[in-house]
Amino acid sequence: MAVSLLKGCSTEQQKFYNTGMSNSAENSSLWEVAKMYWRTERVAPRPTATLPLRNIPAAELAEPSPEARVYRLGHSSVLIQLDGQTILTDPVFSERASPVQWMGPKRFHPLPLELSALPPIAAVVISHDHYDHLDKASILALNDKVARFLVPLRVGNHLRRWGVDDDKIIELDWWQSHSLGSITFTATPAQHFSGRGLRDKDHTLWAGWAIAGQAANLFFSGDSGYFDGFRDIGERLGPFDLTLIETGAYNQLWSSIHMLPEQSVQAHIDLRGEVMLPIHNSTFDLALHDWFEPLERATAAGWDRNVRVVTPMIGAAVRVHNPQVTGFWWQTDVATELANEGEARAEVR
Repeated sequence: MAVSLLKGCSTEQQKFYNTGMSNSAENSSLWEVAKMYWRTERVAPRPTATLPLRNIPAAELAEPSPEARVYRLGHSSVLIQLDGQTILTDPVFSERASPVQWMGPKRFHPLPLELSALPPIAAVVISHDHYDHLDKASILALNDKVARFLVPLRVGNHLRRWGVDDDKIIELDWWQSHSLGSITFTATPAQHFSGRGLRDKDHTLWAGWAIAGQAANLFFSGDSGYFDGFRDIGERLGPFDLTLIETGAYNQLWSSIHMLPEQSVQAHIDLRGEVMLPIHNSTFDLALHDWFEPLERATAAGWDRNVRVVTPMIGAAVRVHNPQVTGFWWQTDVATELANEGEARAEVR
């Protein structure tokens, strides 16, 4: 499994593509997708109550923990403490995952920390350039704290345009690695696509990341459909103590580029993961499922497949080794939604 450039094109026209697929995003016609959006009735596209959230104290982050641990900050943004270093994945801290802040998907919850509370950051890891994974305002707000930005090929061009120094940017192709101290970062294949406008589709690479330290071996999926590449990654770079797996913004019509929850659990198994933490959910409304459905389906699939799935509330610290039991924090809102739905149906009758 590898990524290639189309040949015979100018540099500006060259594109990346997924091997093993005939296309990257057009697995369904726009008409079929439009019909799906028109016909689908949704009970809970976003929470109706304030989500439970743990505010992370500044003192807790000032000295990174000697044991490996992670904090969900929202969507695919995760703060990782590994080997005494702090790492961030796909930091998106703006109010909306959008090219503009007056429209587009709006956050369900605030950040669980003040950016000023962040310690020096050894690395920011970016999976691809979609707006819910690469946020200009967040990159600029973090820039002075960050030693290195690790990104897939050509994603660095965005950062350079925004004023990030070239010597802070490390661009990698699939299977290439770069070490920072005791931690080795490897860009891994993914089945997705890229682009931030109408004319730049697939001009930059997309990737997952294996993050191997002395204390733990982690996997961050970025965005991907389910594909046999997960088995290759598990064989070459696993086993993984913790997998951070995309579980959200899915639909059967575009399952080739966003996994269904049951496929996310299978990806974790393929990767030879010990514990799975579902990400890419609970922050933005990006598909047609209810906001809590990814967590419900992932935990159920994990139970069926004997996979340990942890579902911490936003801001909670999770130990990588022997993680504490996490509750079903979203189910209070689920019960409210189901009660409201029942009342509405009774009134109709």
